[in-house]
Amino acid sequence: MSISIIVEGKNDRSKLRRLLDEEIQIYCTFGTLNNEKLESLRKKVKDDELFLFLDNDPSGKRIRGVLRDAFPDAVQIYTRRGYAGVEGTPDEYLIAQLEKAGLEEYIASPSTPASYDGF
Repeated sequence: MSISIIVEGKNDRSKLRRLLDEEIQIYCTFGTLNNEKLESLRKKVKDDELFLFLDNDPSGKRIRGVLRDAFPDAVQIYTRRGYAGVEGTPDEYLIAQLEKAGLEEYIASPSTPASYDGF
């Protein structure tokens, strides 16, 4: 079964993309939702297992409410209040939340830069 995650914006998507395998689809709401955007998301998500990972601010909560109604079976993933949204959440916390949601097998190994020994 395929897996999709819906986030608010491209910076959220970029942050999660670095942490997750390429096989996970990450879609953006790009702000407020209307019927056209919801229908587009429905077509993209199809029968995928769906996760909603939205900011813990008034806008994110409003979008989460709309998406919860549109996708009642979606798994909710939350970031901590006080972080600057998904994009401003430390990687370690994001990884912990993804693991808590059951996505541990899809977490990509963090790439470490090659060490420089001065030669």
